[in-house]
Amino acid sequence: MNLNQLTLPVTDFDRSVAFYREMGFKLIVHSPPRYARFGCPDGDSTFSLHTVDHPVNTSGVVVYFECSDLDTRVQRLLAAGFEFTQLPTDERWLWREARLTDPSGNILCLFWGGNSRKNPPWRVAT
Repeated sequence: MNLNQLTLPVTDFDRSVAFYREMGFKLIVHSPPRYARFGCPDGDSTFSLHTVDHPVNTSGVVVYFECSDLDTRVQRLLAAGFEFTQLPTDERWLWREARLTDPSGNILCLFWGGNSRKNPPWRVAT
């Protein structure tokens, strides 16, 4: 089984599409005012946006995007006017993470986990 995509709820379709395009994601489906789908710059993963009437991110869901160039990417986004709630920080779980929210309040984590992404020292033996 492979994760194909996830869908994020958005309240301002046009602003959200512009936000993700400016972050560097490739717009591959554009059906305003309700639906857009993006390809990630690396790999085969995609995600989509679907318009909702009210913000719904009360579940604690965080969307993680892996970036081997995390610090450089964050500096580029800061220069472009993006606001981060957490700048790149080395976490105790051995990932380096930066966090921001999209225009609809969805929580995004840009991170680099290196080998610890799938093989942390506490990994369950298989």
